Amino acid sequence: MPLNTIALELVPPNTDRGAQHARDEAHKVLRLSAEAGMAGRIGHVMIPGMIPEDDDRPIEMKPKLDVADFWSAIHPALPGVRGLCTQVTSFLDQSALRTRLTGLGEAGFDGIIFVGVPRTMNDGEGGGVAPTDALSKFDDLVENRGVILIPTRDDEKGRFDFKCDRGATFGMTQLLYSDAIVEFLSEFSRISHHRPEILLSFGFVPKLESTVGLIDWLIQDPGNEAVAAEQEFVRALAASEPNVKRRLLLDLYQRVIDGVAGLGYPLSLHFEAPYGVSKPAFDTFAEMLDYWAPQA
Repeated sequence: MPLNTIALELVPPNTDRGAQHARDEAHKVLRLSAEAGMAGRIGHVMIPGMIPEDDDRPIEMKPKLDVADFWSAIHPALPGVRGLCTQVTSFLDQSALRTRLTGLGEAGFDGIIFVGVPRTMNDGEGGGVAPTDALSKFDDLVENRGVILIPTRDDEKGRFDFKCDRGATFGMTQLLYSDAIVEFLSEFSRISHHRPEILLSFGFVPKLESTVGLIDWLIQDPGNEAVAAEQEFVRALAASEPNVKRRLLLDLYQRVIDGVAGLGYPLSLHFEAPYGVSKPAFDTFAEMLDYWAPQA
């Protein structure tokens, strides 16, 4: 069954901030949801399992609460909300990964997105289970098995088709700052019989991005002209006044929805505020939902 959901990404806090900070974040989500008119509409929290990456990350990576510990702290404050997460598979052998996935399922995670090594390593490194192998090895354990979908990446159609062959039931897109996903899914529907659920990811861009550049770093793909155009759009959003920014993001959202809604894929939404949840972010997400939302 499709997830058919609106998922909000929440990043586990640094361990030195503790479980109370996590609970405070959950209460903030409830308050902002209510203020924006989104009360009760968030079906899942998507928690990324983060590992150290490149040294040039704009915001230093410090030790963070484990996904399961973060979830145990916040879910009592979020009634009716279930969990999604990313799980790095490449550093766990099959037995250890099965134990991990079993625990996540018992804790209330409806879907798990299998991811591999960071950008500083090559595919196949890490000594554990490759994400594409995890899709098939744990189909008895994880009903909703996800992968990351980057529509601007070279050879992504073949890569995504292979992942679906291996057992992926949904794809969560990288943050979308263009409508490249429309062409991608249109072409994919012609070359593949697979129709996995697609979680369309939209991220709020605050003014802070102009000086920090976290989103620019997250979506980077040096030498890729399509991504360079998206990075330029992100810079324009960061420099825009709030009303202009909201209009630009809503226009992008409408173009994406209008372009993919009739292609035969189950659709869900994934909202992200990379610098932390805020009132402007929730107000923007609420306007998007006024245009289109998954049907309950």
